[in-house]
Amino acid sequence: MTTIVDAKILRAIKDGAFRRLPTKRRASTNLYVLEDVQPAKSVIKARHQAIPIKQPTAVVFVDDEPMANWSHDCRYLLHDADSGKLYQEVKAGFPSYLVNPPDTFKAFHTPIVAQNPLRKLWTLDREIVFPWPWRIRKGNRYAILFSGASNNRHTNDLEFLYRQLVDGFYFDEDNITVLNYDGTINYSGGPKPVTSWPGDGTAYTMPVHGAGTKQALEDAIDALKPKLQQDDLLLIHTNNHGGYNGTESYLCTYSGPDYMASDFASKLRELPAFADLVVMMEQCHSGGFNDVVIEASTATRTTFAAACTERKSSIGGADFDPFARDWIAAFAGADPYGAALVSDPDYDSSGRISAREGFAYADDVHHSYDSPVYSAYGTDAGDQHLHQKWRYLFVYREFVLQELRLLRDGLRDPIQYRQAMKTKVLPALTELDDKLAVKPVEPVEAQEMIRKIIHSVAE
Repeated sequence: MTTIVDAKILRAIKDGAFRRLPTKRRASTNLYVLEDVQPAKSVIKARHQAIPIKQPTAVVFVDDEPMANWSHDCRYLLHDADSGKLYQEVKAGFPSYLVNPPDTFKAFHTPIVAQNPLRKLWTLDREIVFPWPWRIRKGNRYAILFSGASNNRHTNDLEFLYRQLVDGFYFDEDNITVLNYDGTINYSGGPKPVTSWPGDGTAYTMPVHGAGTKQALEDAIDALKPKLQQDDLLLIHTNNHGGYNGTESYLCTYSGPDYMASDFASKLRELPAFADLVVMMEQCHSGGFNDVVIEASTATRTTFAAACTERKSSIGGADFDPFARDWIAAFAGADPYGAALVSDPDYDSSGRISAREGFAYADDVHHSYDSPVYSAYGTDAGDQHLHQKWRYLFVYREFVLQELRLLRDGLRDPIQYRQAMKTKVLPALTELDDKLAVKPVEPVEAQEMIRKIIHSVAE
């Protein structure tokens, strides 16, 4: 007998699938849900790929390239049918149908329709699970990934983290700076030539923006000075080798002077105030950076994680450094080779891995040679996560919905509407949301402010 997924759980599943799509991909990705529970021990056939179902499962099919031929990138999101929690994401090269989705695939976000390419990409119908205009980006996320005197394993760690930031957390690639070795994907030692990342045997994906030198790292931090705002997050990951000179720890570089902990702290002090700083260091003696990072940070919340204490070395591995590998794997939900983790790092079952949980997992499984270090400063600093934060305009939902319908109908051109939303309406609504959060006004006055913002586009 066929079982239907509970309506409330199904709605949560669809909502979650939509929210996981980065903004830039929402206009080009179609989402479908299989409302029937897929029984344990059943199999989904994606051409030659068999996707085993190990427990009663609700499935969301993510068509990442709806206009492509049959063979193209797509994904199957497997959720526990009782709780709705996502337990596995399977990448595939084929949909499980040849031409059009069968009736069992219920579309709930389909901006791309072959027979109607001008379909409005932001539907304003009430039935949509999570109307895009009601969720506005809260802050930007930046990352600096550094490895100076790189060996193969150090560059591999950077690639593992880069892939997770882009593919798992949907960081904007333009906001990630990679500094490695001589300014290329190269490294010291074998294997040579540099060919593929050992995790899955594919080519390296991270662009390298500069060499792993002290100057390049300081330039990358300097470049953030005019960009960082009060709601932003910055992740800094350092890798390769390090040392201790009897007074303080330092980070080895590709060429030129080493980077002392005190120099790094001085550079951090120059940053403007922002929301979240997450620092993870893999190099030997990296724990010596702990105190100075916490003291120098201009962020409201700061967490620091290192592979070892100030006077100890960290252990390396054949393809990856164990501590960096495990810290990144906690956020990725799998090791670099795609294998399952030894335990679930989501200790509080929140559905998000916090900075504290990422370290806790790496610490739980750490190599006996390592001596991991962790610190956090600021209210709920350990609850930091790498996901995008959002603002929600639910208070004025119906009113904004009404005004946007008028704007859409007045402009008529969907391309002009999308451009107006991106460049004018949403930035202005974000600014208004900030003002109302600090100084609330009467609903009638707020509605008039919203009306002026939206109507100014058509004037």
